[in-house]
Amino acid sequence: MSAAVSLRRWVKRREHPLADLAWRTASMLRTLSVPVVPALHRPLLELHVAAREGVATALRIAWYTPLFQAQLVKPAPRLYLYGGLPLVIGPLDIEIGAGSRVSGQTTFTGRSAGAIQPRLTVGSNVDIGWQTTIAVGRRVVLGDNVRIAGRALLAGYPGHPLDPADRAAGLPDTPDQVGDIVLEDDVWLATGVTVSASVRIGRGTVVAAGSVVTRDLPAGVLAAGVPARVVRPLPQKFGEAQ
Repeated sequence: MSAAVSLRRWVKRREHPLADLAWRTASMLRTLSVPVVPALHRPLLELHVAAREGVATALRIAWYTPLFQAQLVKPAPRLYLYGGLPLVIGPLDIEIGAGSRVSGQTTFTGRSAGAIQPRLTVGSNVDIGWQTTIAVGRRVVLGDNVRIAGRALLAGYPGHPLDPADRAAGLPDTPDQVGDIVLEDDVWLATGVTVSASVRIGRGTVVAAGSVVTRDLPAGVLAAGVPARVVRPLPQKFGEAQ
């Protein structure tokens, strides 16, 4: 045991007056702060925020967006990429429509074990939120005006086989575990929604936070639960053309 570790333990036990004094001094120093002077610190805060946002904007325009666009089948018109550079793993063709917004804290993966090149097709005016993962087995399609909140998972393939011996051997998932995912126009997935392979969600449908969608959902409904079930129909205007 090093001398520094022994000293820390001696101080934490506080069995000696000097150890108690050292512990109280360290506790005071840990919360020590310069008094707030509003006339000084508010402008400094505004300067700090402006500088941070300026750097983030410059990186988005000059670095992250062109690097991500270079990974697409063709450049996405008016793409707004925020918060960094999405992680793209495996073979994957990505096409994104005009005016979409994508969090830099997202992951797009393509299944490498199949004979078909996986493809992710994203429509126009689509939001893909923070820490969302879209795993494309063969095909994932997001229609126009789709909204995907944070921490969603679209699992077009699982990545591992069901057989434990095959998993231990490092073999890939099997073709029967892979399926397409289609979100029709105007679908909204709330925070933390999981969508399984071979699922189609109808136009205008809303899926409540934390739900797991394991089978097709019709258009124009609110669905919730594990597994997700239809709770009620939404007003007719949600299922009509906008």
